[in-house]
Amino acid sequence: MYNEGNGLRPKHINMADWEIRKTLGQCAGTDEEFAVGQEYFAALVESEEGFERQDFSAQYWLESKPEVYCFWKTKMADPANKKKLFIDDEMLMSFFERLGEETDKEKVNFRFVLTLVLMRKRKLKYLSDAIRGGQEIWHLRVAGEGREVTVVNPHLSEDQIEELSEHMGQIMQVEI
Repeated sequence: MYNEGNGLRPKHINMADWEIRKTLGQCAGTDEEFAVGQEYFAALVESEEGFERQDFSAQYWLESKPEVYCFWKTKMADPANKKKLFIDDEMLMSFFERLGEETDKEKVNFRFVLTLVLMRKRKLKYLSDAIRGGQEIWHLRVAGEGREVTVVNPHLSEDQIEELSEHMGQIMQVEI
């Protein structure tokens, strides 16, 4: 996915070894530590070594508009509290599968954001991408099953990603 506003274009990259590390709890732009409950933007940024995660405070994000490959909005968790999952990974995969045949734009967008969540949880592994019918299609492997699935990359805008992330978090009653 890319942010049309920052001019980045999708590239054919090898994401097979892609791994998203956990937050360092501070803004990459200012080194300011995040307070518990503070909203921030987590992003994948291209570096010479590949992709790396960088987190940005909402204020820094809005003022500086850093160039990123993809991003999601989240909140700084309280390390003293464990998240209570409303649905487990099997339910997420089931939801992902049910959305597989949908062509409705909103459902395609929602499935793509769900794909990113499942990749972060290592339930889906990126294999490759291809352009088919004017759309970028990601090919992924389902962890532990060896079967492959495809996902349309709808190239969501910043506002769409934020809205879908919030909506998904409400559905699952967890922070995405």
